[in-house]
Amino acid sequence: MELNSQRVRGLAPENDPLKIGMGWSVEDLDKPQILVESTFGDSHPGSAHLNQFVDEAIRGITDAGAKGARYFTTDICDGIAQGHDGINYSLVHRDMIANMIEIHGNSTGFDGGVFIASCDKSVPACLMGLARLDMPSIVITGGVMDAGPDLLTLEQIGMYSAMCKRGEITDEKLNYYKQHACPSCGACSFMGTASTMQIMAEALGLMLPGSALMPATCEDLKEIAYQAGKQVTELAKKGIKASDIVTMKAFENAIMVHAAISGSTNSLLHIPAMAHELGLELDADTFDKMHRGAHYLLDIRPAGKWPAQFFYYAGGVPAVMEEIKSRLHLDVMTVTGKTLGENLEELKQNGFYQKCEKYLEPWGIKRTDVIRPFGNPIGNDGTVGILRGNLAPEGSVVKHSAVPKEMFKAVLKAKPFDCEEDAIEAVLTHKIQPGDAVFIRYEGPKGSGMPEMFYTTEAISSDPELGKSIALITDGRFSGASKGPAIGHVSPEAADGGPIALVEDDDLIHIDIPNRILEIIGIKGQELPKKEVDKILEERKKAWKPKPQKYTKGVLKIYSEHAVSPMKGGYME
Repeated sequence: MELNSQRVRGLAPENDPLKIGMGWSVEDLDKPQILVESTFGDSHPGSAHLNQFVDEAIRGITDAGAKGARYFTTDICDGIAQGHDGINYSLVHRDMIANMIEIHGNSTGFDGGVFIASCDKSVPACLMGLARLDMPSIVITGGVMDAGPDLLTLEQIGMYSAMCKRGEITDEKLNYYKQHACPSCGACSFMGTASTMQIMAEALGLMLPGSALMPATCEDLKEIAYQAGKQVTELAKKGIKASDIVTMKAFENAIMVHAAISGSTNSLLHIPAMAHELGLELDADTFDKMHRGAHYLLDIRPAGKWPAQFFYYAGGVPAVMEEIKSRLHLDVMTVTGKTLGENLEELKQNGFYQKCEKYLEPWGIKRTDVIRPFGNPIGNDGTVGILRGNLAPEGSVVKHSAVPKEMFKAVLKAKPFDCEEDAIEAVLTHKIQPGDAVFIRYEGPKGSGMPEMFYTTEAISSDPELGKSIALITDGRFSGASKGPAIGHVSPEAADGGPIALVEDDDLIHIDIPNRILEIIGIKGQELPKKEVDKILEERKKAWKPKPQKYTKGVLKIYSEHAVSPMKGGYME
């Protein structure tokens, strides 16, 4: 088998002298050449520590007889981008990182790739990028940060901020929480999008078994990076490509794990986007179908009790897979060169679980306190549902495991807002009352880049009365840390003239999560027959005029012109 790097050398006589010019030896030129792409940079705790893993991966590649090349595409942090228009760049920068990975990999000619990232958009960007390259690939994730004093974690800051604005805690108390919520590098210590996507990368078979969501401060993570460097060289020599591993069966495994961990709703953007890059169609209905009847096992924040570092202490992805083994395709190939079933058996033999459980001993808890047994789940109907109706003909997403039972079936009065700033002010100043449905629209991919509505969800869920009596409905998305009665990704979005753009004050909104319904059933507080509602919506549609494009230059203009529906993955085409 001719290596791609050697084929390219034969086509470009400048290749050898240019690589020699940056310090390669003549002998290096004949070796398998491995792209080592990371999002390292002084951008946030999820990326500031990644270069140590780059170095370990390079060392592993070298010891395996190959030559590694470092490339960097730094990501941004959703947390730092919150509260201003910076959050509008969050989703589009996923696609930009994937673009750069594609450019780096295809412009040079590599035989394999190691992809190193930790966070919300950088991990899915790596998955999309390696799918485009479709070469032998392995993922290393930067783990999760430690919790702070009294197990303080970052997702609680939004709640404390809302409490401070309502006068329930002092500025001094809020500042204490802010100064102690992030005591180390790594992804935020809850089951948000970053943690979910690390787990998804392993569940897809692209990581060494048991390596997702390890504590970033754990020395074992460096050893994992070294072993990953060695293993990707073996994959390159054997020609085992990403598409040989990430098949539809692998995606189905990942969705079953997603249900078991109560994964972030943003996964319904990222997993379909990766599938699209591989030429596979994975729609939101697949998530809904597979979540139904699935056992939800993980007691990790924000829906559960423990910080995310406890996930690894309890055995990580392999422990979850052991519990749901009867629902998985055990014959799928993984980056070890072995099947998933073989990996799980090997972990039981090599002491992996005993090693993990030692981390639980100081806390006086058992593995089953964190990852419930299959027969004793937290819930048995998955965690995510796809709602449809005349308000969301193409669908919408709800994490029903985080919704109060009182809101599973409700009829609410619409209170529409055309941006998040107006909505959150209405919530905090008590203009929103029990029985209202808060709409935030024109926040989809074409509207404003599809930012997350984190502060509004926190303001609602931290209010004991509103958190159980109103809903938030948006064509935008939510933070993976969000909890409460929140329905997002409403499609078609308002900027496309979807029905969400037609909602007016006091329209009656029917939510029925068990039956997956989201619909307008009345006008101005009065319930009407379906035909009458449809007729009124048709009249409103004729009178509706698109808003001027929010961005007239730059990357957000490009994104708004080319992004697909949230229910398809929000990628650009």
